[in-house]
Amino acid sequence: MQFGIQREALLKPLQQVVGVVERRQTLPVLANLLVQVQDGKVAFTGTDLEVEMLASIEVGQAQDGEITLPARKLFDIVRALPDGVAIDLSLQGERMALKAGRSRFTLATLPASEFPTIDNIDLVEQVSLPEAVLKKLMDHTAFAMANQDVRYYLNGMLLDLNEDSLRCVATDGHRLALAETALASDVGARRQIIIPRKGVIELIGLFEAGEGEVELEFGRNHLRVRRGAVTFTSKLIDGRFPDYEAVIPIGADKEVMLPRDLLRAALQRAAILSNEKYRGVKLEVSPGKLCIKAHNPEQEEAVEELEADTQVDDIAVGFNVGYLMDALGALSGDTVTVKLRDAQSSCLLQASDDERIRHVIMPLRL
Repeated sequence: MQFGIQREALLKPLQQVVGVVERRQTLPVLANLLVQVQDGKVAFTGTDLEVEMLASIEVGQAQDGEITLPARKLFDIVRALPDGVAIDLSLQGERMALKAGRSRFTLATLPASEFPTIDNIDLVEQVSLPEAVLKKLMDHTAFAMANQDVRYYLNGMLLDLNEDSLRCVATDGHRLALAETALASDVGARRQIIIPRKGVIELIGLFEAGEGEVELEFGRNHLRVRRGAVTFTSKLIDGRFPDYEAVIPIGADKEVMLPRDLLRAALQRAAILSNEKYRGVKLEVSPGKLCIKAHNPEQEEAVEELEADTQVDDIAVGFNVGYLMDALGALSGDTVTVKLRDAQSSCLLQASDDERIRHVIMPLRL
């Protein structure tokens, strides 16, 4: 097995797959990348048994074969080489020789037969949509995913495929983020799958806001995403996602509209004097005004008054300031609308010009 390639051309597929490889492994081969040379192409595959990423690229002067190489070491060597250098890799017995200019490296290998790959995903549905659209959906919702929650089905993102729409939903039990888009063609039946947190993060890192299309293949236990020369496959979380539609507040008719950056900056300042444990701030809304208050056990207090377009007489509700700032950071647009119902109910945050992205935050008792 042998192939030659420019440094920059090799670096891109390695960057795409190396993130999947965990630094601490139960099996030695999982610290390696599977390298397959066939028909003038080289394919690199990384996996942690939950998520798999495959990226391929065309190469010149290639001799077919397959082997596994240490992922992190190969990536670090290629990244450290000078720009524009030609790289030659050739298998010599049980070692891989890498030559680049006057540099020489010899890497240990493990047999390709030991590398676990996901081949058949038992396809049940297939949809295609613009890459930039799917990236936007995930960007606007990923922040609300739980992290190492005992309710394992919250440690990921729900993809809810309806007849003519796709929704991305994430929640950690205290807040919820939902973003949806229309599909160009109808699908057969409604399908709900939960992608694990790591898979979501890898996909967001992979996607670009370009013109390309991505293909989603829904399997019984896997999701496969095809994007150009990259194929991503993830196991699904086996669990029932909460009824998220029941969480979205109905009848939240008390609206507060104001500039997003202005609100975010005021919350940032108020947060400095909030209780370090509960991170609570109180939103007090009156005609034409939003007042943000925070205090802590040291009897320190912050008060921020903002002019706002309000449809409400008087209401005061407490929220976790970190959750509010995360939601505002994930919204786009200059103006945001905060919808409230009463002092005991969740609030709904939306960009004033886009109702397809909704963020729900549970109230705090202060």
